[in-house]
Amino acid sequence: MTSSTQSSETIPPSFWRTIREAIRGTYHDYTAGPIGRAIILLAVPMVLEMMMESLFAVADIFWLGHVSPSAVATVGLTESMLTVAYTAAMGLSIGVSAMVARRIGEKDPAGAAAVAVQGIALGVITAAIIGVAGVLLGPTLLGLMGASPEVIASGRTYTRIMLGGNVVILMLFLINAIFRGAGDAAIAMRVLWLANWINILLGPLLIFGVGPFPKLGLTGAAIATTIGRGTGVVYQLYRLWRRDGRIVIQREQIELQPAVMRTLLRLSGTGTFQVFVGMASWIGLTRINASFGTEALAGYQIAIRIIIFALLPSWGLANAAATMVGQALGAGKPERGEQAVWRAAFYNLVFLGVAGLIFIAFANPIANQFTDDPTVASIAAQCLRIISYGYVFYAYGMVLTNSFNGAGDTWTPTWLNLFCFWLWEIPLAWLLARHFNLGPRGVAWAVTIAFSTLAVASAVLFRHGRWKEKRV
Repeated sequence: MTSSTQSSETIPPSFWRTIREAIRGTYHDYTAGPIGRAIILLAVPMVLEMMMESLFAVADIFWLGHVSPSAVATVGLTESMLTVAYTAAMGLSIGVSAMVARRIGEKDPAGAAAVAVQGIALGVITAAIIGVAGVLLGPTLLGLMGASPEVIASGRTYTRIMLGGNVVILMLFLINAIFRGAGDAAIAMRVLWLANWINILLGPLLIFGVGPFPKLGLTGAAIATTIGRGTGVVYQLYRLWRRDGRIVIQREQIELQPAVMRTLLRLSGTGTFQVFVGMASWIGLTRINASFGTEALAGYQIAIRIIIFALLPSWGLANAAATMVGQALGAGKPERGEQAVWRAAFYNLVFLGVAGLIFIAFANPIANQFTDDPTVASIAAQCLRIISYGYVFYAYGMVLTNSFNGAGDTWTPTWLNLFCFWLWEIPLAWLLARHFNLGPRGVAWAVTIAFSTLAVASAVLFRHGRWKEKRV
């Protein structure tokens, strides 16, 4: 008998049944039963969902890395500007997910559907404002971000398409948060798999002009992304109208409800500011890197995309913990939510610990796969290795901060982000990069130190337990 056969036989059949149920989306009451099984049922589809998102992030930069450093730099700068859309999407998602989870825990699916409607309405309004501004001001914003004339000339159309079509990004995040809050993580997984597979397959066809497809270069990447995510949004709306889901929107619920919207705006307003603090710090870091030239910016962006490749799946565990906390509080079982958080954090520690070791050991060959420019590859490998040193801390920090949000305690992670990123990370990055002449490596060290600080502070505050008293 082989060792692999022996190891597989040591895993009880019930474990594999749980995995299959998680992928299929079998109904489960997450407020009762074994905590470990509940986490697996929620986390498996969430991790698979985020794995596909991370694969998209790497695939996009892989193809564009073989176009030119300017193309990679354009993506990095545009992604920094898209933080406005990501901030709105994630901020609204925090409020919507917390309220939906609490209503589901209270056994009030109609109330959860009402929250979903209000969240989608707010998302559409926000996306329209960002889209108009992005189409009109795209090239100007690239210049303000420090882009060279070459980058502005080649990337203006890409930036306008991505900013103008931000509604598909916002809706994809927001509606998937609704599904996750309801405990319907398998639907969210299928949505992102559909959207990103279309994107991954269509991207190189439009970038390089394969077969009957036109060669559009950087613009092709933007079109592929918008088509893929737009398809995912159509599927999301279809699932919300079906009558067999855990959350179903009825025709009579499609109206503004001031009381629900006020609560949602209160939670999402704080959540949006919280995400903005974190996202804006990435803009600051990108701006610092841009001052060292296109190669430095391209290398840093490649490293960040590879980092995201590992971090996004681990967000699946963080999202699972947040859902468990919200539903446990709705069911009047705060201790169950606390146990779920520490269990999920440990699972995340194992996953990210392994990923960090791989990146540290193989940083150079990994970076060389994403660019033909030796200078860019060297910078990418250095940044990748430095940021990976903090993976063990990231594991706990991600789960703990997301769990505050799941409880409706959006202010605690907001203050943590404000201190760790604006008052600590950005000044430290500037000091290390400019004053100590470390360049992009200094920015990478600032990321590692700031996120490690966030993890320690989050653990202290989570143990204090004030999040158990929040009402949403």
